[in-house]
Amino acid sequence: MPYNRLSTSKIAQAAGCHPNTVRMYEQQGFLPPVQRAANGYRLYTPAHLHQMIFARAAFNSPWCGRALRRSLTALVLTAASHSLEEARAAAARHLELVRTELAYAEDAASVLESWASLPAPAENRFALRIREAAHRVGATPDMLRGWERDGMLDVPRNPRNRYREYGAAELARLRVIRLLRSAGYSTMSILRMLLQLDNGGGDLRAALDTPRPDEDAYVAADHWLTSLHDAEENALLLVRLLDERE
Repeated sequence: MPYNRLSTSKIAQAAGCHPNTVRMYEQQGFLPPVQRAANGYRLYTPAHLHQMIFARAAFNSPWCGRALRRSLTALVLTAASHSLEEARAAAARHLELVRTELAYAEDAASVLESWASLPAPAENRFALRIREAAHRVGATPDMLRGWERDGMLDVPRNPRNRYREYGAAELARLRVIRLLRSAGYSTMSILRMLLQLDNGGGDLRAALDTPRPDEDAYVAADHWLTSLHDAEENALLLVRLLDERE
């Protein structure tokens, strides 16, 4: 492929995308400015080719939340418009951010396993109303009602007034749900894990990360650990691509 005659279609073919994607990336600043010949044709260079491949690799990373997507976008923009040294620094920051999210998710899974191994609490010695229970676990009453509607816990009710009564067992379960949600796990993945726990246990970490054959996994958070490990591999690839640039 002669570099002095790179066309939009050749850039697209090398990057595995449609020519319109190349034009869109140029408009959004994901590619360096492209000079034009007298006839109006774009004059791409090897730098544009390398940057297009880099940008496509970045945006092929799994969706793992707004923070990581913002980091990726900033990294691609930096690689397109700043020095190679600045781009490598941005890639290192992005990798660190991914690893921080992964460590948080791993820690939450470890807390889950520790909680599941504990003996069941003794008979409840207190019964909290929903507002106080929500306050104790750092949630809102609406969140607690939603988790109950989703089937993640069954809260006993006072037979006289039908108010929910949260005891030690319910609070412990709520704390784990709250932690897992804060760490990025989806409602579906947590429910899957809790159903397995209630049916006798097993590998809860695997259940948290592995959709069942009859289950539709719509988002990365339905298999969050796998998604974050994939994002880490993608971040390492981006570091390598920048290291290969001269």
